[in-house]
Amino acid sequence: MERTAMQELISWKNRSGRKPLIIRGARQVGKTWLMKEFGKNEYTQTVYVNFESSKLLKTLFVDNYDIARIITALQIESGLQIHPDNTLIIFDEIQEAEGAITSLKYFYENAPQYQIIAAGSLLGVALHNHTSFPVGKVEFLELNPLNFNEFLQALNQQALLNLLKSRDWILIKTFKEKFIQLLRLYYYIGGMPESVLSYSLQNDFNEVRAIQKRILFAYEHDFSKHAPSEIVPRIRMLWNSIPSQLAKENRKFIYGAVKQGSRAKDYELALSWLIDCGLVHKVCRVSKPGIPLKAYEDITAFKLFVVDVGLLGAMGDIDVRTLLEGNIIFEEFKGALTEQYVIQQLFTIPDLAIYYWSAERSTAEIDFLVQYKGEAIPIEVKAAENLQAKSLKTFCQKYSPKTAIRTSMSEYRKEDWLTNLPLYAINALTESV
Repeated sequence: MERTAMQELISWKNRSGRKPLIIRGARQVGKTWLMKEFGKNEYTQTVYVNFESSKLLKTLFVDNYDIARIITALQIESGLQIHPDNTLIIFDEIQEAEGAITSLKYFYENAPQYQIIAAGSLLGVALHNHTSFPVGKVEFLELNPLNFNEFLQALNQQALLNLLKSRDWILIKTFKEKFIQLLRLYYYIGGMPESVLSYSLQNDFNEVRAIQKRILFAYEHDFSKHAPSEIVPRIRMLWNSIPSQLAKENRKFIYGAVKQGSRAKDYELALSWLIDCGLVHKVCRVSKPGIPLKAYEDITAFKLFVVDVGLLGAMGDIDVRTLLEGNIIFEEFKGALTEQYVIQQLFTIPDLAIYYWSAERSTAEIDFLVQYKGEAIPIEVKAAENLQAKSLKTFCQKYSPKTAIRTSMSEYRKEDWLTNLPLYAINALTESV
């Protein structure tokens, strides 16, 4: 399985003045595999430490941050002689060892010759628990589930992926049905590496769903194991309410839909916990498309999406036949899956700030409003080939954006006031600007 993040790691390795690198992302998006594969391909040897399972090294950073002492301990534990020029040091589940995150500062300041990568599934949670963080002394890489392009590659659809990357829209239209069928597959399987790998090897939808259910169970186990006990029930209720909240026509998150009479203050900590561990994406409303969009953010109005479209389908128990054959039952939830799919792709595009827009005193709403290279770009999401875009037209008449995108199952077309980008080509968004 190939990940585009591998190229970012290679760029990091070859960059002069590089800092220790932290890979962020939800549990089971493939951080450990990526780091180990990078070490295997690019270095003579790798020293790998998982602080969740290594009791011996868990207290390594408690007394001091002497790098020579730390290196000695790593060499004893691994049985390898660490050479700065050909050894990759990996700290996995770094948040589990007190002081390990802070040690990265001393690696950067006192021993920058060592090449060190760290990761942690609950890193965001740890940072809010009064952990000292080496601001300005580390670099970051966000790892998400496989996007649709990576999914095509994993299913040995390299020719179709190359065609998609060529932007030969006339030829792409010829293979439209193939792309749509693969897109429906992605809606069901999602981008979690274990689910994708299982399907690529076994072609078994039941096994995919079993894996998704195991991942969801593991997440719920994390709630109990790592979250403060007093907010665990609220985390569970909020998490489990997301599919029904997205199934509403207006997908704005309503606290009262979690539990009748609930207010924001009842669930703020639970929501923060889910966001910090990467399981939930919060997309806030903006009141107008001014630059920067952040200046017009309304933090009281937002949509919540989960980390992966396949997991969302598993949470909603969507049957594979319903999804692949497009049965009537699927129509109700299809818009939710499509928005989830789109946001998941947008999060893998660098330098994109993502919001949504709705009018103050009307029903007009733009599904996503993104900021890219100083421009606010409205994106209207259509689950099928329905090309009506009333809200987008209203928005464009009012604000006259340079670029407006409608993404749907229909083929590529560029009109006077908007570009229709096929859902399966949404990763080409920034090329349309």
